[in-house]
Amino acid sequence: MSSLPFAARLDQVHTSAIREIFKLLARPGIISFAGGFPDPALFDVEGIREATGQALGDASAGAVLQYGATEGWGPLRQAVATHMAGKGISVQPDGLITTTGSQQALDLIGKTMINPGDKVIVEGPTFLATIQCFKLYGADLVSAPIDADGVRVDELEKLIIQHKPKLVYLIPSFGNPSGAMLTLERRKKIVQLAAQHQVLIVEDDPYGELYFGSPPPPSIMALANDVPEAKPWLAYCGSFSKVLSPGIRVGWMIAPPELLAKATMCKQFSDAHTSNLSQAIAANYLQLKDGNQTRLDKTLAVVRSTYAQRAQTMAQCLQRELGNALTYTQPQGGMFFWTRLTGQPTPGSNTATSQDATAYAKRAPDHGIAFVPGAPFFAVNPDTATLRLSYATSDLGKIEEGVGRLAKALPV
Repeated sequence: MSSLPFAARLDQVHTSAIREIFKLLARPGIISFAGGFPDPALFDVEGIREATGQALGDASAGAVLQYGATEGWGPLRQAVATHMAGKGISVQPDGLITTTGSQQALDLIGKTMINPGDKVIVEGPTFLATIQCFKLYGADLVSAPIDADGVRVDELEKLIIQHKPKLVYLIPSFGNPSGAMLTLERRKKIVQLAAQHQVLIVEDDPYGELYFGSPPPPSIMALANDVPEAKPWLAYCGSFSKVLSPGIRVGWMIAPPELLAKATMCKQFSDAHTSNLSQAIAANYLQLKDGNQTRLDKTLAVVRSTYAQRAQTMAQCLQRELGNALTYTQPQGGMFFWTRLTGQPTPGSNTATSQDATAYAKRAPDHGIAFVPGAPFFAVNPDTATLRLSYATSDLGKIEEGVGRLAKALPV
């Protein structure tokens, strides 16, 4: 039987292991710690409805339903520039482009920067879609080790010197899947590395607003205010998916002008422009007030409190139900626990447990629970004892029940 002559670059990527697990979630009664989704119960539906009404109810309604500029909807670019100023990043509206989620920004970086065989450094572990995207463009990925404080900059510098990468991709605040938060000291060092080695640092920040106590340190791009020679080597990807709604599909990229120009050209080829309606909704939403607060700030306060409580409950349940059989670092924000099987017995047992998280994930749905094994999040040298647990979409009762099921499902 004949086969279509597909592009050779598709040989570099495979169907997401996470998506395969999602197929199991249709089973009745499954509690899922697998998805990296925000809780839809926390979406500000009324605020989004009001912003949508504004977009369709004024004189610009025809424009938001029409084709638009590839660079983005003007009022949204202005609103995002104002939003970023609150994070210490000074950028003019023409210094950023809007994208169809931040994942498109990563794809545009891959298209514009990566030739087959180029070295690209990512964290180990890192966002699975980034691994797949960069591999699709032929990147030779190099993994930089991380700990609870984010990427280890001493090892990162060694890898930069050794491999002379085309770019370095980092998630400094509450990374997916690690949940790690890069310290201020390490962020400052990365700014210095960008300037010293003239290497592009891509900062992905979808989770930075989801902090539980104090906000994370200033972004890498904000810290470049003190190191001007680093600015031409920094890019920033942002998104409203985790703080407003993933369905709106609006993100943005701040980058050096020459990279923005190339990315805009490539975006013309892929989708012409991000939905004007979605951009107008996001722009209007950012202007909405509820008393002395913006609607976004009020919504984020609820999300932070809710996720913090869920994370604390999950930690207590993991300690009670699995004890020393599982290690983790308590997240300070974001949506994930990054955990590791130790092989130790669970509480009340003297029997060693498995350290094969992939086999564990396949077995778990039979016990009514689902999670994602950690191996796919590594570009190279996967740690097969790791797994990711998301607390974002489960209420406290489901977290209690779900962790109990995790303990029962753990093979010996």
